[in-house]
Amino acid sequence: MFGGAFDPPHRAHRVLAQAAVQQLALDSLYVFPTGNAWHKERGLTPAQHRLAMARLAFAGLDGVEVDDRELRRSGPTYSIDTLRELQAAHPGAQLYLIMGEDQAAGFERWHAWQDIARMAVLCVAGRGSGDGLQALEALPGVRVHRLVLPPMAESATEIRARRAAQQDIIALVEPAVARYIETHHLYEDIG
Repeated sequence: MFGGAFDPPHRAHRVLAQAAVQQLALDSLYVFPTGNAWHKERGLTPAQHRLAMARLAFAGLDGVEVDDRELRRSGPTYSIDTLRELQAAHPGAQLYLIMGEDQAAGFERWHAWQDIARMAVLCVAGRGSGDGLQALEALPGVRVHRLVLPPMAESATEIRARRAAQQDIIALVEPAVARYIETHHLYEDIG
């Protein structure tokens, strides 16, 4: 399971998905654009755009499927609910939760984090100091796996800021995602 706002999805998301499939020898990696993100202070781009961009960003990756169930769910979106649905659909399967180091650093604030830790191996892609990974490893009962990735500076925040400043984003996102953003005039009015 690889969830996120994907607002917008960028090249580092794609590289992370590829690394997870390869390094964990996954049969399937489900990518879930989040619905009503309980932890986001800013409003998200409408769900239909984030879903379309995610499908474009992850297209052609073997074993990777973009799933819209969190977008269809009413109320706050919690990872534990999605993990429970995956567990019911795939009884006996080892579940993995893929996350960036920034999410790992705040994992104790996640809804039902202890249940998540019992259900899934937490797989962390380092992008910085290693503090997020260390914070997870210090929690009791948490199984952690570090995903090895090349250094990548892409961030959705930077992409949105560059679009608002009318700067080029093609080096940060897949070409199909850049065209979608341009066509739908996304992130132009961010202040």
